[in-house]
Amino acid sequence: MTLKRMDNIGIVVEDLGAMVDFFRELGLELEGQGMIEGEWAGRVTGLGDQRVEVAMMRMPDGHGRIELSRFLTPPILADHRNAPVNALGYLRVMFAVDDIDGTLERLQKRGARLVGEVVQYLDVYRLCYIRGPEDVLIGLAEELAASHKEIA
Repeated sequence: MTLKRMDNIGIVVEDLGAMVDFFRELGLELEGQGMIEGEWAGRVTGLGDQRVEVAMMRMPDGHGRIELSRFLTPPILADHRNAPVNALGYLRVMFAVDDIDGTLERLQKRGARLVGEVVQYLDVYRLCYIRGPEDVLIGLAEELAASHKEIA
């Protein structure tokens, strides 16, 4: 058996509407939104009785999704949003964009802020990390060269 694809990345949020708006501004499309609850859901997550409002955001090319989840029950137990970029575990999502400066300008109007600065790696990429609403960590990469052969 072989791996088919990466289906989605999950992000737990407090303000689902603001996060949907932020990811729409980035270029993702709202695929669907609804409530996940019931005994079956708790068996999957190990959380028991749960109620979760979910919004599925789809990449424009259709090959990837972000699942935004707002837990109503049980209450949230931990907050990893302010972890530095070298913290253990899942940390950020990197998006390829056509125009990093234009993307930053649009996202800053939705509360995004640079973590460091926009840097250039050889003649291959311009890169940066930003903190979006609720301090979610996002990476942006603008490809400058068609070939990645310089990257080892």
